[in-house]
Order: sequence, then C-alpha cells, then structure tokens
Amino acid sequence: MTLPVTIIMIEDDEGHARLIERNIRRSGVNNEILSFTNGNSAMKHLFGPDGTGLAQKGNALLILLDLNLPDMSGIDILKQIKENKYLKASPVVVLTTTDDSQEIKRCYELGCNVYITKPVNYENFANAIRQLGLFFSVIQVPPAAS
Repeated sequence: MTLPVTIIMIEDDEGHARLIERNIRRSGVNNEILSFTNGNSAMKHLFGPDGTGLAQKGNALLILLDLNLPDMSGIDILKQIKENKYLKASPVVVLTTTDDSQEIKRCYELGCNVYITKPVNYENFANAIRQLGLFFSVIQVPPAAS
C-alpha cells in the first residue's frame, strides 16, 4: 500500500506560493500541501518538537524548497534534511530564482533531487510548475525511515 504523499512547500514569496499550488493542482495533483513562509517554521514541522525528525517517521514527504528565505539559507535546510536518518530519503525539489552553476552543483552534491530555476516570465513559471505537477503524479516517494 502506498502512503499519500504530503508536499511541504517552503517559499517566502506568497505570490510564488499561490502560483505553485494553483499550477500543481491544475496538473491534477490533489495531495495535501503544507506551506511554510520561512525556514524556522518548516524546520520545526519537519524535525518535530524533539528536533530529531522522528515525528515524520513513516510519512511520505516531497519537499519544495526555495533557497532564498528571510531567516535561514535553503542550502542549510537541504543539508539538515539529507543528513537526518528519518528525512534523507524524502525527495527535495529546489525551486529558486538563482541559476548560479556553483550553487546548483552544491545543491546536487548535498542531495537535492531536482533543481529548477524559476522563470521570470509568469506564463513560463506557471508552465514549469504544471510540468512539475505532472512529474509529482508519477514519482514514487518512500516513507521516512523507521
């Protein structure tokens, strides 16, 4: 039996967050989306009250991560997720405006699964997110480790 996948969206720009969610929905993905506007609140949710990540044990998560957050670096969040025994198998999709080749390389080295540069043009951005939604509808996401 496959678990329902919860999408964790960490995006500080409310306009981008609405656009992402709307276009994921348009692609037919109806999974729960939990939205966080800063890294600290997302980390509290992901790692739970004891900070170990045990709170996510057995949950299937897919994480959408903006790198440019107001309170902490998305790179740090990615690193902590991929170093955590409960969260490391959760796919992380980096969605950011940064197209610096060194940053892209660093994200893949830390374990991001997909790196997408947000197009500046609204229609291109909406289209990219719809395609991402189609991708979500076919990938298999493992539950967090036990």
